[in-house]
Amino acid sequence: MTAQDSAIRPKAIAPRPAPASGTALAALGVASFSLTFPATAWALTGFGPWTATGLRGVLAAVLAALYLLAVRARPPRRGQWPGLLVVSAGCVLGFPLLTTLALRTSSTAHSAVVIGVLPLATAVVSALRTGRRPSGAFWAAALAGAAAVLAFTLVQSHGRPTAADLYLFVAVLLCAAGYAEGGRLSRDLPGGQVIAWAVLVALPATLLTAVLGLGAEPVRFGAKALAGLAYTAAVSQLGGLVLWYRGMAAIGVPRASQLQLAQPLLTLVWSVLLLGEHLPAAAPVTAVVVLVCIAVTQRARS
Repeated sequence: MTAQDSAIRPKAIAPRPAPASGTALAALGVASFSLTFPATAWALTGFGPWTATGLRGVLAAVLAALYLLAVRARPPRRGQWPGLLVVSAGCVLGFPLLTTLALRTSSTAHSAVVIGVLPLATAVVSALRTGRRPSGAFWAAALAGAAAVLAFTLVQSHGRPTAADLYLFVAVLLCAAGYAEGGRLSRDLPGGQVIAWAVLVALPATLLTAVLGLGAEPVRFGAKALAGLAYTAAVSQLGGLVLWYRGMAAIGVPRASQLQLAQPLLTLVWSVLLLGEHLPAAAPVTAVVVLVCIAVTQRARS
């Protein structure tokens, strides 16, 4: 092959699932994320927030390294590392830590609904980052879904956002940036490798967090604590994001992000079934509004 042939050869990109299967992958990712808050609440029964966040990242890094070795992944190109740092800061460090700190004083049900603004935030960050503009119908439905979630939040907190709410809103901004950047990277790097490399990038920080947390916070081993830690490490921090990024690569970040409007409602169900929390009376009404908004965003022209 001549140098000229090499220069004009198209760049290899990661194979993308078909749109229908991409939607299914993104939906499975959302379903797996919906258990994250209940699992985190379980982890907090035996570990402090800093310990739980650090150990979650360290265990996920071990699994990520095994995955990368199994698929014989090549290191990302130089231009992909800045994006991976954004994914790492948002999805591996910022979001897990801030939501874990919030769950010390906020119920799982309440926290899940506050996070319901994440789809809109992700769509906005993606539009700013990529320059792709969804249709007016998409934005109208996305705003309506976010408004329904915010109204639910304010009703539950009697119009007075708490310190936990502030943690959660900052977590949303960081996670939205990580989702949008990860979705962009997944267009030419397999979704599994995107999150695996991001988890490994964060390993020094998560390892230090785990060591410091174990030295300062009490540890009480129990079945729920260990099960919650295992789920957040293997699924919330790695497996679910593999599905999520593959889905976003197939159907686009804005459209995939709106599937997450269903996540708070799924988490509400899990909080009742697994944690015995009270289901707010407004939840069914919010659920109907959100599901209608999801349907509109999925049919809207990109």
